[in-house]
Amino acid sequence: MTPTLVRRHRPSPSPPRSRVRDWAEIQERMLVPLYEAVYERLEVDDGTRLLSLGCGSGLALLMAASRGATVSGIDTDERRLDLARERLAAHPSDVPVRLGHGGPDGMDGVADPADPPFTLVTAFDPLYCAGGGVREMAEALRRAAARARRGAPVVLAGWGPPERCAASGALRVAARLADPMATAAHWRPSGRDDLEDLARMAGLRPDGSGRVACPYGYADLASAVRGLLSTGAFDAATRTTDPEQVTKELTEAVHPYLRGDGTVWMPNVFRYLIARV
Repeated sequence: MTPTLVRRHRPSPSPPRSRVRDWAEIQERMLVPLYEAVYERLEVDDGTRLLSLGCGSGLALLMAASRGATVSGIDTDERRLDLARERLAAHPSDVPVRLGHGGPDGMDGVADPADPPFTLVTAFDPLYCAGGGVREMAEALRRAAARARRGAPVVLAGWGPPERCAASGALRVAARLADPMATAAHWRPSGRDDLEDLARMAGLRPDGSGRVACPYGYADLASAVRGLLSTGAFDAATRTTDPEQVTKELTEAVHPYLRGDGTVWMPNVFRYLIARV
């Protein structure tokens, strides 16, 4: 790759307010195979009461609601929640959808003590937490489990082996440029037992797992960079260094996956764990 080629294809950084829209319109759909695999395996239907931790802009909730489930969700990003409200308001349902803002303390806004317990808890977003650490995520899971029926499944998701994830190279840019002492969540390679360790830290019992192919496909290089930036994995790097530098190095990392027709194709594997309350 020559410097001239990189400059010609280098997109400009997206304004912060557009990142949420980029997530909803470009990136979120990449995880649909993961959502479908989990819902199919756990037979999500009109008897399911779902709580989603890190529900984002609501696509996973909408898919569960389409199966008849009663859905609730919390997220730390209020702008993503606004989009989730828009999406779910348009879904025909007699059951109100509850969405809350925050980390573990956001549970109180979506779970009334008088309500029946949740029958399924999901944490599809590995970056969701209150303060950016594993302990905070474990606390969120512990509080969610306290509102769930005994024996209910709690689903955690994360990256598969780095060698099977084309996006790993791009995400290493985020890890390298981020301040290693920062408390904000940022990407790191997944360990073999990370999900199991997190589940046990939260007082949950691991009870099966699976892997799902979730390729990242984009219309062009600019869309790929915007989509990846919207994940939040690059936020710490952007705060630590020049946003232009983050965009430049991310573009270089994605460029090998640019195809002859101008599209970008990055095969990835995600792993999910089913734990029990």
